[in-house]
Amino acid sequence: MNEEEQGYAIRPNKEQLKRDLKALHDLGRELVELPKIHFSSLPVSERMREEVFAAKKFKKSALQRQLRLISGLMLEEDTIAIREALRLIKLPHKRSVEQFHQLETWRDQLIKGDHALFSEILELHPSADRQYIHQLIRNATKESAQNKAPKSSRLLFKYLQEIVSTN
Repeated sequence: MNEEEQGYAIRPNKEQLKRDLKALHDLGRELVELPKIHFSSLPVSERMREEVFAAKKFKKSALQRQLRLISGLMLEEDTIAIREALRLIKLPHKRSVEQFHQLETWRDQLIKGDHALFSEILELHPSADRQYIHQLIRNATKESAQNKAPKSSRLLFKYLQEIVSTN
């Protein structure tokens, strides 16, 4: 290295700094959009809590200024712990959405005539009414063939929900 190269200070990457600040801004926005009831489980300082609650009252440009303030305060917070707490808060919702999609898939496969799935559901949930499920499947198939409203299909979905929720 020559003398010129030694004289320059090594500074952080400017683009990386921008990405980091954007991530803090997004985290602050996520906190503002979070319902107040979840704040008891978040590891944030009292000042951050007050500023987030204040931001919930603002609109447009005032909200943007408040979010910039929150982003600045976020530098002093443990963002990893906050992100983990937010993930845990959202986890039950994610499970319920996954269960909803699973029930939809079951309903559609049952209507298409998947007898193996029918047997599997009865094994998993012995309290289920075999005849009622079979009747709903038969009616849903007829309704589909006649281009009628999917009343039995909806009833089948609701019954599957009841079965799963009781076990």
